[in-house]
Amino acid sequence: MTKKLWGGRFSKKTNKLVEEFSKSVHYDYKLAQCDILGSMAHVEILKKSGYLTSQEASQLLNGLDLLYESVKNGNFKPDSKSEDIHTDIQNKLQKKVGDLALKLHTARSRNDQVVFATKLYCKLEIPKLNIDIAQVCSAIKTILDNNKNIIIPGFTHMQHAQPVYLKDYFLAYVEMLDRDINRLEYINKNIKITLGAGALAGTPINGLEYAIKASEFIKEADINKVLNLQATTNSLDSVSDRDFVIEIIGALSIIAMHFSRLAEDLIIWSTKEFDFIEIDEEFCTGSSLMPQKKNADSLELIRGYSSRLYGNLVSVLTMMKGLPLTYNRDMQLDKEPLFNSFEIISSELKILSGLIATLKFNTTKIEEQLKDESLYATDLVYYLVDKKIPFKQAHTIIGRLVKYSLDNSIEIKDMPENLLKKFSDKIVKTEIIKLFDPLVSVKGKISIKR
Repeated sequence: MTKKLWGGRFSKKTNKLVEEFSKSVHYDYKLAQCDILGSMAHVEILKKSGYLTSQEASQLLNGLDLLYESVKNGNFKPDSKSEDIHTDIQNKLQKKVGDLALKLHTARSRNDQVVFATKLYCKLEIPKLNIDIAQVCSAIKTILDNNKNIIIPGFTHMQHAQPVYLKDYFLAYVEMLDRDINRLEYINKNIKITLGAGALAGTPINGLEYAIKASEFIKEADINKVLNLQATTNSLDSVSDRDFVIEIIGALSIIAMHFSRLAEDLIIWSTKEFDFIEIDEEFCTGSSLMPQKKNADSLELIRGYSSRLYGNLVSVLTMMKGLPLTYNRDMQLDKEPLFNSFEIISSELKILSGLIATLKFNTTKIEEQLKDESLYATDLVYYLVDKKIPFKQAHTIIGRLVKYSLDNSIEIKDMPENLLKKFSDKIVKTEIIKLFDPLVSVKGKISIKR
């Protein structure tokens, strides 16, 4: 392993098994850009507080800027022998500016450093994710513009319930995704980026020096939007809090659940038994044995990956539940679940945008399903209620009528008037026949604010 940020107290080398077991650079390299930005901010703070001269600060910032650009351009190669990304950046900086780099860790601990980098990473990733969520909503709205008049059977308990507009079905998911966006924005707003906690007890630097704007050391607009540093108000909480990680993975788990429900519906709708939709071949795979197969694998994986998100959430919750204040090395294990959750949702959003945009609806099959008279049973109940029959009584009458229809294999609209009158003398055949119409049914539901 390369040069460590610690070791003066030790006389023995770290066991190689321990080195391999404890290092995290193979996944926390994702924090490289954010860690460098934290170092830039820290340089400014050290200069303000007199720990660095203007010349020293300038040299360090130039070295850090070179590292930052290498990350930004994709040229940064983390050293696999480093303990973590923070050590790796420190060592790379030392190669560029010499022993001056050793001053950078003044009044600083990785305990504070890693929280800064992780919070900044989240604050930069969440807006990207929300843009992709909005694109899925846009794809839904676009396809509805081309299929706005389609009516489908609505289901409860996977049984025919009542006719509904296709647009209302899909807009239900838009409602969910809007809540997801708002949930992430709320979490993002509440993530406070601080420095000055040190290892746990604070630093000798006046807290006022930590109030620094990103514009003082970097000009990128997206970073300036989110990086407004402030001094820690409780240093113990600053280094030990992982609520924000749990909240984010929780919010992403809810998104995954929404996607899983949508995927399940689309999978069912694409079966031969339903045949409501056709999923474009771009988003399907075949069988190595059965040549006729066209499988909705991408949707199945979206459904399956929801369990990965749940596992990520539970793993962090479980990791945190028994930890004493303040920082413990267990907390290193929050990164992989966090990064993995972001990556999964980001991939799913891109797939869903394309898949939804190419959906085709089989209106012939849908219309066949809409001929099922049971879909209009509730409309018949309201018909009797309008005839001044109490609701529960009307419910019983229509229930018996439906059962008679099923038991005798005769449709209600084909029953003679005298038979219908046996169930209720209020029933007029010419009137109820008009109710077996999906458009009449959906237009009769005027409680919905459209």
